[in-house]
Amino acid sequence: MISRMKRIVLFISLIFVLALVPALPQTAAGAETAAERYAVAAEHDVWFYSEANEEKGLFIMPFSYYVKVLAEGDPFCRVEYLENRNGRIPLEGYCKKSDLQFVDFTPVRPWLFYDLELKYSIENGGSVGSGSFDTIARTVSFYGTYYSGTALYYYVYADGQFDYVPASQEIKYDFNTDYLTPSSGEVPPADRNGNGGLTGIQIAVVCIVCAAAVVVAFIVLRGKKPPVAQSPEEET
Repeated sequence: MISRMKRIVLFISLIFVLALVPALPQTAAGAETAAERYAVAAEHDVWFYSEANEEKGLFIMPFSYYVKVLAEGDPFCRVEYLENRNGRIPLEGYCKKSDLQFVDFTPVRPWLFYDLELKYSIENGGSVGSGSFDTIARTVSFYGTYYSGTALYYYVYADGQFDYVPASQEIKYDFNTDYLTPSSGEVPPADRNGNGGLTGIQIAVVCIVCAAAVVVAFIVLRGKKPPVAQSPEEET
């Protein structure tokens, strides 16, 4: 009887495990994708640093645009801005955690794609020729602004090189309002790590499996015939 009960328990456990396999939480690869986080520069003075040091500011982030958070820390987070697209490259650096507003969604347009045309003119060009090349134009990608005292500069990229160019005024661009959606805000720890509780589907599967296990046990036990009692005469 005890051996038979052990087989029943083992059989029910096997059914339970097999039924839960499709309902298990996402795989490690899926969890890694879900863990990709973004944070927005929700203020006008969020600095992007080359190192985790306040003295190493590269530029001021475009207001209302995002960085991808590579590693969360305090006081600095390691982040990435922009991507390999339209002549740009992703730039890794740091932002102060207190300056960022973390969001619980992937923004539709996290980066500001803004090109600048720089024109260089040669004053008092030579007297020979028509002067067709006295003015040269070059297109660069804008990453952010920088101030040295009261002097304004743009931090730009072109042809594999970053540098600063002097500017006379702040550029004007469309603000990104994605971070104003109702779903923005701090990500709950369970959702952030992909380790939340069972979903409704998983709970339903557990209930069905438990019910099925009870039915199986009942059928098995009912099918076992009780031993036939021997009469006193047969015992002697």
